Formats: sequence, C-alpha cells, structure tokens
Amino acid sequence: MTDVDWDAKTVIGSKRSVAKVTRRDSDLNAARRTGAVVGTDKKVTAGGNKAHQGTDHQRIAKLDRENEVAPPAKIAPSVGRAIQDARMELKLSQKDVAQKINEKPSVLQDYESSKAIPNPQILGKLERVLGVKLRGADIGKKLEAKKTTT
Repeated sequence: MTDVDWDAKTVIGSKRSVAKVTRRDSDLNAARRTGAVVGTDKKVTAGGNKAHQGTDHQRIAKLDRENEVAPPAKIAPSVGRAIQDARMELKLSQKDVAQKINEKPSVLQDYESSKAIPNPQILGKLERVLGVKLRGADIGKKLEAKKTTT
C-alpha cells in the first residue's frame, strides 16, 4: 500500500496528450521557437508502390552464382549496318531520323556504331521510320506495306 500516489488525479473523459504530427515547416519552426521537444522522423517506405515490391529473384540468384561480371548485351553490328544503309537510302541524316523517332541524335549514333544496349521500343520506332526489319532472323529486309482488305 505504500506504492499508492494519493496526489494523482484521474479526470474521466479527458484525453492524454499525444505527440502532434505536423507536415508543415512553419509548424515545426513555431514549436522550436517555443522550446518544445521536437523530433523528426522520416518514413522509410513513403511513396513506394506496394503492389509491385518484388524483384526478379531468379535473375538475382543467377547473378549471385556467377563469379565473373558480364557486360550488358550490345546491338549486333549487322543491325547497325542495316540502320545506316536504310537511312542512306532514304537520304536522311542522323539528326532527321532521331527527330522522327523522338530520340537524341547520340542515341542513334550509338545504335549505328553498335555501342547501344538494345531497347525494343527504340528498335520498333526505327523499323517503322526506316521501313527495314531490325529484329528477328531477317535483319535488313524491307518491311511490307500493310495490306488493306476491302
């Protein structure tokens, strides 16, 4: 019975004081000016896509098993040559083709010199603009015009 604090009051219906969370810098600065204890914690997972958190674990496991570092795949020289030939046949400059596919001229230079990492979207744009097949078995072959059925 010596543990009982006879001076403590219990008020029914009142809430305990809870730490206030603020998102504005002005409120934070006001609290600092008054001398209140201020703690700032940053959320670690803020802004993440909860539905798509996982990575490709099979690919990561394969990379862990390999000892040597493999450079990323580059464009085949035949693809770069096909791009150059088709561009020259249409009498277009690298700048013109880059503008038509909505990419920088340096990207097109990398593709023509076989230094670029292949991107299917860019290859598809180049195929449409140049009218030449750049993916698959028959690289450099002319694309057939779409047949309209009436």
